[in-house]
Amino acid sequence: SDDSKKALERKVADHETEIANAQEALSTLTEEIASLQKGIKDLDASVAEATENRKMEHEEFKALMVSNSAAKEVLEFAKNRLNKFYNPKLFKAAPKQELSAEDRIYQNNGGEITTQAPGGIA
Repeated sequence: SDDSKKALERKVADHETEIANAQEALSTLTEEIASLQKGIKDLDASVAEATENRKMEHEEFKALMVSNSAAKEVLEFAKNRLNKFYNPKLFKAAPKQELSAEDRIYQNNGGEITTQAPGGIA
């Protein structure tokens, strides 16, 4: 009876130790989960901020490309004008504008047809 009592007390003590270890592991896991959730939230915020930065950079890049192409058109126009005077062989005349019947009548009666400004020049 003393032996069985001591054996039961040992078993109870072992179980209490196991319960304490399990509770400690549970609290550790709970802290790790909370830490990971915070890390995920921080990462989501970082990704959202990076996405916004990329969108702004893309818009700036598109604006830069538009202004570059407009500048390139202006330079080609100026180069062609210079060629007209300095190197006539390389000069490319503007294509003749095809007039509609109404425009031809208007022009024949003394009206002046205006030309459109080159596109893409800011």
